[in-house]
Amino acid sequence: MMRIAGLAGLALVLATGAFAQQADQPLLSGEKAFGDWKADRPGVRRLLKPEDQPKPDATESASNGGGVTDRPEGAKPKLPPGFSAELIASGIENPRVVRVAPNGDLFVADSRANQVRVYRLAEGSAKPAKESIFAKGLTRPYGIAFYPPGDKPQWVYVANSNSVVRFPYSDGDLEASAKPETIVAKVPASHHWTRDIAFSPDGKTLYLSVGSGSNIAEDMGARPKGGVEEWAKSQPLGEAWGAEQGRADVLAFDPDGKNRRTVATGLRNCSGMTVQPATGALWCVVNERDELGDNTPFEYATAVKEGAFYGWPWYYIGDNEDPRHEGARPDLAGKVTVPDVLMQAHSAPLNIAFYEGGNFPADYKGDAFVALHGSWNRNVRTGYKVVRLKFKDGKPTGEYEDFATGFVMSDDEVWGRPVGVAVAKDGALILTEDGNGTIWRVTYGG
Repeated sequence: MMRIAGLAGLALVLATGAFAQQADQPLLSGEKAFGDWKADRPGVRRLLKPEDQPKPDATESASNGGGVTDRPEGAKPKLPPGFSAELIASGIENPRVVRVAPNGDLFVADSRANQVRVYRLAEGSAKPAKESIFAKGLTRPYGIAFYPPGDKPQWVYVANSNSVVRFPYSDGDLEASAKPETIVAKVPASHHWTRDIAFSPDGKTLYLSVGSGSNIAEDMGARPKGGVEEWAKSQPLGEAWGAEQGRADVLAFDPDGKNRRTVATGLRNCSGMTVQPATGALWCVVNERDELGDNTPFEYATAVKEGAFYGWPWYYIGDNEDPRHEGARPDLAGKVTVPDVLMQAHSAPLNIAFYEGGNFPADYKGDAFVALHGSWNRNVRTGYKVVRLKFKDGKPTGEYEDFATGFVMSDDEVWGRPVGVAVAKDGALILTEDGNGTIWRVTYGG
């Protein structure tokens, strides 16, 4: 990896106020919304529709992994006017999902270190008053959830790449008091390994996202015995077979791990899940497939509808057939659910959090923040930022807006790759990024 920051890149990162835009900027749509990192800045607004997607292979597929460099001294995320970011911690091996305990403690999945960290911040500050390793010896932990939902959870659930486990929890615990109890075993872990979890508001359902084992089901194997038509009669709509059966799905269980069922299929890699407070709906952010060109297909965020099929691997964003599976599943044409919010291709959304805090301006309430990690499969990189999804009366408008940018320094260098977003008890927004292993606290006003 490249670890040298150029002077030009440093100047770009430090110019925190130079590119701030107000919310009255024009809404970019269609091809005008196909920007890259150079056009990204707080306040830039985009609206993409299914018909805006270019045809497959309109551009040649790229291999363009980001060269991660050291964070320049003083570099911070660029934010809209009135917002500021303070560093909570740095030098963490692989901070991914962050979730907030009812008492305000920040639980952070340090995935490659196979542990979960805890940070207790001093009141009104980004400075940790206490920090600890809650649990070690895990297997690429990612999703974290407290059970039962509410003020007095008794368990912390953690999604490993290959299982879901839980630890007893009492308010304020900084270290696990017992060994993990396995709740869901034998979760397939190859290829896409980021398993997220969430509980329904009533606490009766545990949701688990399981990403695909490949880009477009290259290893699915021979068609089922008796043919696809016979297979489809006994399976959820759009369920894959072979090595991909039970993958690219959102699954549901009782809190004890029993009573497994399938909620929705065809979600290639739902790396982030949350429940919308206003409606109780489950939401996913999804990494779509690679190698169809710079701007195809769009990534997305969506409310997950029971029994819905979202296309993978045969279709994408509605009835757009993947040319690599041409004619394979005509029975699914017209049965693909179109996602709610479309985002630029190869942005790599990894986590989502709805804002219901009291620190940000009132018009942020009910909106959602999504962390875009950035992808290798684009000629000029995009993503590497946090965006705000706009909602009105609990429903998405389809529009999204750049909120935190400045992580890219040049065409070849990035210092930050956003992963986790969460709303702290005091209304601050907590961001993690795994390029330099940092955690940030974002607040509004003085």
